[in-house]
Amino acid sequence: MCGINGIIGIDAAKSTGLVTQMNDALAHRGPNDQGIFTYQNICLGHRRLSIIDLSAAGHQPMAYDSDRYTIIYNGELYNYLEIKTDLQKKNPALKFSTQTDTEVIIAAYAQWGIDCLQKFNGMYAFAIFDKQNNELVVARDRLGIKPLYYYKQNNTFIFSSEIRALLSSGLIQRRLNRSALADYLRYQTVHAPNTIIQDVFILMPGHYATLNVTNNHFKSHNYWDIVSNTVPLHTITYNEACRHVNTLFTKAVKRRLVADVPFGAFLSGGIDSSAVVGTMCKVAEGKVKTFSVSFNEKKYNEEEFASLIAKKFQTEHYNIKLSVNDFKTQLPDALKAMDHPGGDGPNSYVVSKATKQAGITMALSGLGGDELFAGYPIFKRTKSLLDNYWLQLIPQSARKLSGFLFKTLYPSVASYKIAEVLSSKKITLEKMYPLSRQLFFDDWVKKLVKQDAVAANVVEEIAQQITSKITADKFVFSQISLLEIQTYMQNVLLRDTDQMSMANALEVRVPFLDYELVEFVLSLRDDIKYPHTPKKLLVDAMGDLLPPEIVNRKKMGFTFPWQHWLKNDLKQFCEERIYLLAKRSLFNENEVIDLWKLFLNNDKRVPWSRIWYLVVLENWLTENKVE
Repeated sequence: MCGINGIIGIDAAKSTGLVTQMNDALAHRGPNDQGIFTYQNICLGHRRLSIIDLSAAGHQPMAYDSDRYTIIYNGELYNYLEIKTDLQKKNPALKFSTQTDTEVIIAAYAQWGIDCLQKFNGMYAFAIFDKQNNELVVARDRLGIKPLYYYKQNNTFIFSSEIRALLSSGLIQRRLNRSALADYLRYQTVHAPNTIIQDVFILMPGHYATLNVTNNHFKSHNYWDIVSNTVPLHTITYNEACRHVNTLFTKAVKRRLVADVPFGAFLSGGIDSSAVVGTMCKVAEGKVKTFSVSFNEKKYNEEEFASLIAKKFQTEHYNIKLSVNDFKTQLPDALKAMDHPGGDGPNSYVVSKATKQAGITMALSGLGGDELFAGYPIFKRTKSLLDNYWLQLIPQSARKLSGFLFKTLYPSVASYKIAEVLSSKKITLEKMYPLSRQLFFDDWVKKLVKQDAVAANVVEEIAQQITSKITADKFVFSQISLLEIQTYMQNVLLRDTDQMSMANALEVRVPFLDYELVEFVLSLRDDIKYPHTPKKLLVDAMGDLLPPEIVNRKKMGFTFPWQHWLKNDLKQFCEERIYLLAKRSLFNENEVIDLWKLFLNNDKRVPWSRIWYLVVLENWLTENKVE
């Protein structure tokens, strides 16, 4: 796992110093080694976190085929040994000079061209320069686990693993992307391909892009589309599905244990992380190390369940006990590590830091289990509403009146969302899902920001695309899974996990996002995916691996006691930033301050999340000197 940078279109003599600055900005991602490649108006930079083949032979940028190709690479290719064998079968004379997956990627590209991406199973973002064709290719993994940001203006193309490294080049104006502000307020993030910075984009998951260095022609291509690869299986039985899930998941975990460094796993004591840890202990050599976070506030404390799993599988368990003071001490560093403002960053930061301090360089996570196996309440709630034919028959005017009365009598975020759904002309997934994930509704957005027109709702557009391609009634859960993956998971959870783990030079691997497992689970009917209870398919697929106490426990998200902290220990910290944000020219000062006061007065329409993400935004803009 590493960090990559590049500048194309500026004479290398000048850009070398700029790429060096970009490398320095990524030092946390790659503390073990660094390097720079230059050729005419090409300059590529790399920071290395050594995971496979720790020797100097793994140095990057790495040249291949008499220096025709040069690669810089961030990620892990889990099936690199299989591909290596295939390459040597095709060419018995082929010799490898390292044990790295990096060399396998560039050899595969030399052999198959861009079609090599179809053979890769892993998480990655890389750039390959072909000196003979004077062409640069950049690519990103199918699920978007590893990021690749870029900026293109006139004859200059700049790319990096992080936005802050792009900004450190000094070639990009630090301007807020005004059109993306509504997206952030609605969904605590900015959805790809846009970012919070004007003219900075992120390469979409499952895409590669080519840049002809001679004529400066840039084009992005889709090599894997998650929706197109969701092919409904109509006739499979429940037992067949369980067996196949078990096989694919075990294979996914085993693949992710290839490393030449100490590794462990995050363990919350929920079904997903417990399945990961239990499977690791079945296939790994030696004792597995596990890490959990616990709090003094009992209702947020999951240590009882994490300890139960650790004891069952005899892991070497580390419990990170976190008090408010501990968190306050770490909060400035966590926010400083944030590459793009977003939702759950500090959660990931504290557990990543403790894991790294315990001597671990790679950890497995249960991220993705809820999205794949219908673990969130939204799955059942949405399905129930869509299946309620009587509700659909009630005239819109009557439903609208009912919704208005409900939110008036019981003002809250939930009642507002229900009222919005009921007032719709027709109750559809395209209407319901965006509301379920929405933080600020459009009337609030219009009050908070000074914009003549609020930008279109990105999540609504994604929902329309998915439902137009997958129309079978028995696959509603797959539609919701696709929405979760392409919105919240890719643009919040994966982004936060990458930036916060790599801030501590820790690599996090996510077996639930093995693309073969993803394709299979998304192809399953609703009655197989959710026969009675959330994640029953996953639980049954694990056999007797998970104890009843874990299977039957009430679901708890991995979160901190924010509501309490923001009104007490973190009150001054938040208030300072809220008032600074209110003074910015894009915001309506009185509306922002009124929102803060409503929160302090326990108004149920203003939960902690609406405040915290404004605090994070202001902190990030100030920290990164963004106009």
